[in-house]
Amino acid sequence: MKKLVFGSLAICSLAFILPDKRKIKIFIAGDSTASIKETKAYPETGWGMPFVYFWDSTVTVVNKAKNGRSTKSFRNEGLWKQILDESSEGDYVLIQFGHNDEVPTKSNATTEPEFRNNLTVFIAEARSKKLNPILLTPVARRKFDSTGKVVGTHDVYSQIVRDVAAKENVPMIDMDKKGQQLYQQMGVENSKLLFLQLKPGEHPNHPEGKEDNTHFNELGARLIAQLVLAEIKNQVPGLASYIIAPVKK
Repeated sequence: MKKLVFGSLAICSLAFILPDKRKIKIFIAGDSTASIKETKAYPETGWGMPFVYFWDSTVTVVNKAKNGRSTKSFRNEGLWKQILDESSEGDYVLIQFGHNDEVPTKSNATTEPEFRNNLTVFIAEARSKKLNPILLTPVARRKFDSTGKVVGTHDVYSQIVRDVAAKENVPMIDMDKKGQQLYQQMGVENSKLLFLQLKPGEHPNHPEGKEDNTHFNELGARLIAQLVLAEIKNQVPGLASYIIAPVKK
C-alpha cells in the first residue's frame, strides 16, 4: 500500500512539475505568393494558407502577407508594426519579399541597396523584441527556356536575401532555389498543375481563363508550404517539435 501511495504521489509530482509546451506565434510577412486569398480569387491560394494546418495546437500562425507588397509598402502601410505589436518574446517571423521589390515600374519597388537595408532593419527590429526572424528568398516563378530548363527570375534579389541572412546570422529558406528544383522535377507541362492556369470557362471566378506562372492553386500552395516546413525542420530546431501531420483547424 505504501509503495502504491508513494508511486501515485511521484506520478502526480512529476505531472505537476512538467511544463506545458510553450505557446508561440509564427508570423508571415510577405506578398501575394503567401497571402490569404478572398473567395473571389479562388482557386488562387497563397502558401501561407495550407501552412497553418501543419502545426500543433500550441502554435498560432498569423499571416500578415498581402498582395502586391514589397519591403517598402509592407512597412509604410503599418503591416510590419502590426507584427511587432502583436508578437511576444520567442515568437517567429517568416520574412519573404522580392517579387514586388524587384519590379522597377512599380511604385513600391526598392533598389538593391534599399532592399538590403529594409531586410536588415526588419531583422534588427525583430531581434529588439526578442523575436526569431527567418528570411526566405522570393519563391520561384515558373519559367522554362526552349530546352525545358527552368530559368530563374529573382537572381539578384534572391542573392541579396542570402547575403543578408549570412551577414546577420539568421536562418534562410531558399524558396527560389527549392521552387526551381520542384518545377524542374515536374517538367514543363506538369509544373502548370501547381499554378493558376485555367482555360476560358473552366472556373466562374476567372471566366476568361488564366495563365499565371507566379501564383499558386491549392496543390501548388500546399507543396510550397511543405518545402518551407521541411527547411524549418532542418534549420530551426526550436520549431521542429511543433510540426505535425496536417489537420483542419
